[in-house]
Amino acid sequence: MTGWRLGYAVAPVELIAEINKIQQASTTCAAGFVQAAGVAALRGPQDCVREMCDEYRKRRDVIVNGLNSIDEFECIKPAGAFYAFPRIKKPGISSLDFCEFLLREAGVAAVPGSGFGPYGEGHARFSYATSIQNIQRGLDQMGDALARR
Repeated sequence: MTGWRLGYAVAPVELIAEINKIQQASTTCAAGFVQAAGVAALRGPQDCVREMCDEYRKRRDVIVNGLNSIDEFECIKPAGAFYAFPRIKKPGISSLDFCEFLLREAGVAAVPGSGFGPYGEGHARFSYATSIQNIQRGLDQMGDALARR
C-alpha cells in the first residue's frame, strides 16, 4: 500500500494523546477505500508479505553494496522501509547540489538529505522500491557520471 499513507500506532495512552495532537493537525482522515484496503491487507493472506520482505532485502543489499562501491558514498544498511540514506563523501557540496547533479548528469532522482533537517545535510535518500535491474542501472549511471566529473 505504498503511498496510501495509512497506519496505526500502538503506544501508552499518554503518548497516543500527544500523537493525536500532531495527527489531527496534519490530516483529517484516510480515504474510505484506503481504510478498506488496510483491513483487507491485515486480514488477508500474509504469504505475499514475506515474499516482498525477502525481495526488498535483496534490493536493499544491491543498492547498499552498489553505493558503497562508488567512492562518493558511504552507506550503512537500513533496517526498515525501502530507502538508503548514504553520506555524500565529497566535501563542499550541498546535498541539493549533489542531487541536482545526479538528476542532470546521471538521470537518477534522489532526495537531498537537507529536506530531513540539519542532520540530513550531507546525505541523499534513494528509494529501492523498484526492480533490481533498475537499481543496478541507476548505480551504473551514477558511477559513470561521477567518474566523468
